[in-house]
Amino acid sequence: MANLQVSIDPFWDFDIGIPGVDVTRWDIKKDGTAPEPGHFDIILTGHWTPANGVDIAKNAGARLLQIGSVGFDMLPENVPEGLQVANASTVHETGTSEMVLTLLLAGVRDIPTIVHNDDHNEWGQFYVDGLADKKVMLIGVGGVGRAIIQRLKPFEVDLTLVASHARDEEFGHVHGMDELNKLLPEQDVVIVIVPANKHTKGLVNKDFLAQMKDGAYFLNAGRGSVAVTEDLAAEGDRLNLLIDTVDPEPLPADSPLWGAAKIITSHNAGNSRAMQPRMKALIERQIRHALAGEPFENIVLG
Repeated sequence: MANLQVSIDPFWDFDIGIPGVDVTRWDIKKDGTAPEPGHFDIILTGHWTPANGVDIAKNAGARLLQIGSVGFDMLPENVPEGLQVANASTVHETGTSEMVLTLLLAGVRDIPTIVHNDDHNEWGQFYVDGLADKKVMLIGVGGVGRAIIQRLKPFEVDLTLVASHARDEEFGHVHGMDELNKLLPEQDVVIVIVPANKHTKGLVNKDFLAQMKDGAYFLNAGRGSVAVTEDLAAEGDRLNLLIDTVDPEPLPADSPLWGAAKIITSHNAGNSRAMQPRMKALIERQIRHALAGEPFENIVLG
C-alpha cells in the first residue's frame, strides 16, 4: 500500500513523524501546480489560504484541503466531489480571545495614554472606565466566542450574547439578531466576532452604530467586511473604536479610521506562537483519521 502523501506549507515549523506518511514542503501560493509526485492526499496551507486553494487541491488530487485559519470565506462554497475542506478550529481560538481581552482592557483602561506618558517621561494619574460591572454584548458565540466568554467571566461584567438565532446554551441564553435594535442602546461594550458571509456583510453600519450610547466601546475581531469602514470612521469622535480587522486589509495609510480609532491591532488577533503546536496536533489527527479510514475533523466545505 502506497504511503499517504501530505504537503505542508513551509510556514508551519514542525515535523511529522508518523509511519506510512510522506511529507513534502509546498507553498501553494507560489506554485499552483503540484510538484512531483504530482499527487497529495492532504494539503495543509499556510496561515493564509489563497482564493484558488480549492482548484490547487483538486489538481493535486487531494482528499483534504486543511486551511490555516478558522474563517474560510476566501474559498468558493462549492468544492469538487471527493475533496473536503477543513478549517483550523482548535488552533486559533485561544490566541484570538487573548487579543480580544487585551484590546478591550487596553481600551477601557486607556493604555494608549499611559504609553504616551511613559514615552514623554510624564507622571500622569487619571480615572478610567474599567470593565467591572459594564454591560458587554458579544455578537458571535462560535469557537472564538466561547473562548471569549470564558475569559470575560472573571471581570464581573453583565454579559449579553447574540447570534444568528435565539437559543439556550450551556453557557447562557443567546439572543437572536432580530433583537439587536432593542439591546444595542443598553451596552457599554459591543464585541463582534462573527464570520464573514452574505448575512453578516455590512452588519455594522451607520444605523447599527447610531444605536450605541455615547462613549461606548466597539470591538471588531471577526472579519473586516462585517463593518463598514467609512461608517466606523464617522463615529470616531463619539465611540471608542477598538479594531483588529478592517476592510480593506491592509488599511491604507490615508484612511481616516487610523485617526478615528482608539486602537488598531492590524489583524494580529490570532498571531501567537501557540499556533504551531496546535496546528501540529490538528494535522496529525487528520493524518491518523486518513490512515484509519475515519472521517476528517472540522469539515466546513465538501
